[in-house]
Amino acid sequence: MKKLPRLLLSALILFAPLSGFCAREVNILIAENKPSVNVEVSGPFKITNKATGKKYIVKKGGKFAVSGNKKEVKAGSVKSTSALLLELSSPKDAFTLNGGKYNGKLLIKTASSGVNIIERTDLENYLLGVLPYEMSASWPLEALKAQAVAARTYTLKSIEDKKTGDFDLYSDVRSQMYKGGAKVYDNVQKAVNQTKGQVLKNQGNLFYTYYHANCGGHTDPMPWIKSPIKPLSGAKCGYCSASKSAHWQATIPLENINKFLKQNKIPGTFKSVSVGKKESSGRAKTLRIKTSKSKTEVNCNSFRVAVGSTKMKSCFLTKIRGRTFTGKGYGHGGGMCQDGAKGMAEAGKNYKEILGRYYPSSKIEEI
Repeated sequence: MKKLPRLLLSALILFAPLSGFCAREVNILIAENKPSVNVEVSGPFKITNKATGKKYIVKKGGKFAVSGNKKEVKAGSVKSTSALLLELSSPKDAFTLNGGKYNGKLLIKTASSGVNIIERTDLENYLLGVLPYEMSASWPLEALKAQAVAARTYTLKSIEDKKTGDFDLYSDVRSQMYKGGAKVYDNVQKAVNQTKGQVLKNQGNLFYTYYHANCGGHTDPMPWIKSPIKPLSGAKCGYCSASKSAHWQATIPLENINKFLKQNKIPGTFKSVSVGKKESSGRAKTLRIKTSKSKTEVNCNSFRVAVGSTKMKSCFLTKIRGRTFTGKGYGHGGGMCQDGAKGMAEAGKNYKEILGRYYPSSKIEEI
C-alpha cells in the first residue's frame, strides 16, 4: 500500500469492548467528520478491525491516510465497516495528525461524510496535552498547577455528565484545547504530577470549573447557568491588568451582525446596538439591538460568539459607537481568570490560593 509499511495478520486476542472502561480514561474527539486525515507514526503499531476482530502489525511505523464515509473506514489499505483501533507498541512513540502528537489509542470510526478519530488515553496524560494550549508552558508553576486542577475537574465532570455519545470531550473550545500528550514540557509535567488526583468540589460534588483568558478585573456568574453555584458566582480579580488582553477595541463587520440577525430571526436592517442589562461588575448581560423593523434584547455572550469572539473579546464593554466596541478582558468572564492566575503566581501566591479566589467556597479533594 502507498506509504504504509507492510501489514502482517496477527492472531492476537480481541481488545475489550468500548463500553465499561475505567472512569479515568478519557475519550477525546480529535478529528470530526473528515473525508481524509494524514497520519504519521514514529514507530511500530497495531491495527484492530473492530468489525471482524482481525489484528495487523505494522513493524516500522510510517505515513498513511485515514479516510472513510458512513459505510467504511480505511487506515492505509486496512478497511472496516465500522471502526479501526490503532495502538502504539511503545509509549515512546506517537501518532502525529492535525498539528498534534498523540500517544493514546486512536479509534477510527465511520461518520456521515468522513471519519471521526477519537483518542483514548488516561486522564493525567490528557492534561499534559491541555495545559500548554490553555495556558503557556512558560508560565509560573503555581498558575499551571491551578490550571491542572481546574482542567482535571472539568474533565471528570464532563465524563460524569457525558452527553456526546462515544467520546467525552472535544479537542477545541467546545471543551478544552488539546493537542495530545506526547509532547511534554517540564513545567507542565511538574504541574500535573504535583497535583495528581486533585479536583475541586462544591458541597462534595464535582462542578464545571470554567475558565477564560482575562476577566477585565472581576469575574461574573456564567452567562448560560440559570442557577449559579457559589464557586461560579463571581469574584474580584485585581491581578490581570498587565496583560495585553486587559483592554481592546474592535469594529464588527456588518455582515457578521446581519448573519446574527438572520440566525435569530430578527427582522429589519441593523441600525444600532447598546448595552441592556448588566452584571454587578458592569459586564453586559444583554444587548439591545435596534433594526429598521424591531428592537430586540439579546444575550451578550451569544452575540459575541456569533459575530466573532476574537474581535469582540468580551462583554465587559466600556463604549459602543456604531459597530465599534471598546472593552476589557477576553472570554466569557466566568470561573478562573487565567491572566489573573499568572499574576497571582508572579506575586507569590500558590495554586490553592489562586483556586480559592476564583472558585470561592470550593474545596480541593483527592479522587
